[in-house]
Amino acid sequence: MTGKLRLGVNIDHVATVRNARGAGTPDPVRAGLLAAKAGADGITAHLREDRRHITDDDIARLSAELPVPLNLEMAATDEMLAIALRHRPHAACIVPEKREERTTEGGLDAAGQRDHLAPMVAALGRAGIRVSLFVEPDPGQIEAALRLGAPVVELHTGRYAELDGEARAAELRRLADAAALAAKNGIEVHAGHGLAYDNVQPIAAIPQVRELNIGHFLIGEAIFVGLEESVRHMHALIDEARG
Repeated sequence: MTGKLRLGVNIDHVATVRNARGAGTPDPVRAGLLAAKAGADGITAHLREDRRHITDDDIARLSAELPVPLNLEMAATDEMLAIALRHRPHAACIVPEKREERTTEGGLDAAGQRDHLAPMVAALGRAGIRVSLFVEPDPGQIEAALRLGAPVVELHTGRYAELDGEARAAELRRLADAAALAAKNGIEVHAGHGLAYDNVQPIAAIPQVRELNIGHFLIGEAIFVGLEESVRHMHALIDEARG
């Protein structure tokens, strides 16, 4: 499987900076529009239960104003399901969430939470929302996603990003194997977490991966070079890796 690799830009941490002062700037919706102008194929935003960065108003505005698809990252709760069904984003990625974590730590236990997740996956699908499960690159989790009827999995690349040397190479093989297994079973494969200029290309080169979602690094790099330039450069790197 080959072809263009989509880049989704996560704009959560524009909202983090805004909320640090409690003012209206910088505006994450403006960031989404700039990222789209620079070539982002979609915008990702995680509406957390504690609203630490993205807010309900941000989701409403993003849904109304973006010229590219919105991917809503959400915990598997009734509140978040209701919000997703109200706004009907292009996609909803179900992620694990703990209030004390700084960022998402690890993948969703789709295998262990099957009974809880099944009605949510079904409800989102009936609403025409593309459902994605953020999981570890583990065969058991891929098989659970298949049983749940999720059309997409997003493989957690955080461990890969933290390792180096042979340990990183081994995790890359694990990601590639999981991507191949998912694609073989008709599941679309995405990947993300911890990706940056210096580690993205081996992930982008996995032929079954159709989309990367990258946020923190791009927003941080934007402080120095601007958001449009950081997005353009990342897209150029993944296009090069794709060949």
